[in-house]
Amino acid sequence: MRRLALIVGKCVISVALLALLFHKIDVGRLWAIARRASIAWLALALLVYFITILASSWRWRVLLEAQGVTIRRRTLLNSFLVAQFFNNFLPSNIGGDLIRIRDSAPHARSLTLATTIVFVDRGLGLLGLGLVAATSATIEAIGHQGVPPVWPTWLWAGFLIGAAVSVPAVLAPSHFGRFLQPLAVFHPEWVGNRIRQLIGALSRFRDRPASLGACFAGAVFVQVSLVVFYHVVARALHLDLSIWDFAVVVPISFVVQMLPISLNGFGIREATFAFYFSRIGQSMEAALVVPLAATATIMVFSLSGAVVWFVRSSR
Repeated sequence: MRRLALIVGKCVISVALLALLFHKIDVGRLWAIARRASIAWLALALLVYFITILASSWRWRVLLEAQGVTIRRRTLLNSFLVAQFFNNFLPSNIGGDLIRIRDSAPHARSLTLATTIVFVDRGLGLLGLGLVAATSATIEAIGHQGVPPVWPTWLWAGFLIGAAVSVPAVLAPSHFGRFLQPLAVFHPEWVGNRIRQLIGALSRFRDRPASLGACFAGAVFVQVSLVVFYHVVARALHLDLSIWDFAVVVPISFVVQMLPISLNGFGIREATFAFYFSRIGQSMEAALVVPLAATATIMVFSLSGAVVWFVRSSR
């Protein structure tokens, strides 16, 4: 009942935000923009998104190999496609991570190790996202007349705080383990064993800085590719928008969507675009049609994960 109430609450927030945003726009104009979308540009957007999936599965493989875990590229790609399907069609942002953990745990011979790898991948992805947003906001602020849409100082602060929290955990895993030790009061043997496994995994990452560096570079590439994806979607809708604007608002929208208060980011994502587009003098119709079209394109692509999941289940 608690889980159902949480899902219903998220639906209410998403529907309320979307209803409020649609109340402020000319729906006929929005539909006119969407109706003239270029199929060729949308196909290009799908290709760009597929490149982000390839890069993301490659990052995952780099981290697995740093822990001495070898999994075939095709297996990882299929798992990532299924994870994307679950992320987009289940009322949760962590369903895909659970799929990746479940698929890699038998190869890693440890559920804790598989979980640690996925969470390190997530953490590096967030750092890459913060770096792209902060850098783009800085470039945007330099060329902007008057008050910039978003102050880059806040984004740099977020990036540096994230780095300050995550880097010590890798450089000094034993100290990080002592920080978690109070959790052992709930179940000393079970929790203590998991903490030791976590320390071991972080120590191996510390001994392989090249792998972490490559994964972080891959995370930056993925974020840049997602920015390009949104820009291509805007081109498909014949909207003249700067790629630097997307380089700021897309990462910010991804961070906001992680707040567990809406259904898969619906409403929250569109409200973030609406706020930013209003700051740069763009219409509310454009602020809604771009994220909605991009999300629809991603969901269409994610259906490939459903096919993989069905074939895998039938076997």
